[in-house]
Amino acid sequence: MTLSSFPADAALTVLATRVATAMQQHKLMLACAESCSGGWIAKALTDLSGSSAWFEAGVVSYSNEAKMALLGVQRETLERAGAVSEATALEMVCGVLRRLHAGVAVAVTGIAGPSGGTAEKPVGTVWIAWQREGSDARAKLFHFGGDRDAVRRQTVAAALEGVLHMLTV
Repeated sequence: MTLSSFPADAALTVLATRVATAMQQHKLMLACAESCSGGWIAKALTDLSGSSAWFEAGVVSYSNEAKMALLGVQRETLERAGAVSEATALEMVCGVLRRLHAGVAVAVTGIAGPSGGTAEKPVGTVWIAWQREGSDARAKLFHFGGDRDAVRRQTVAAALEGVLHMLTV
């Protein structure tokens, strides 16, 4: 994958605009819990004027302590599966949906690099989870390429695409 194939700001704005339209059509509020993206999902969404009509809040929970305190992720989950895992992503999305009383939530946790990767979880490993109120949460594993910026851009794009998918199926 070449650097030019990573989502540029304009592409992320298009995705955010599509999410805004879908959220308004469904009369739902969106919340996000972010780790490796560092608040970029919330930034992409709130760059849009009028986002307070459909965007509830975002939580940036970089440390394990923040994941536990702010989102209700269980210590046992973090010790057993690690911060970058399906189990943690699912607990993050359930926690942000419940605690912020949103109708839709997305959560991301991963390794953006350039350090922090292991043989089991290399740089670019990202778990994204989505949940709609009244439905089960689902999570998906991604392996993104490129540098830190590229991994984070791809994470934001995949998170937003997942929200769109959830609202259109």
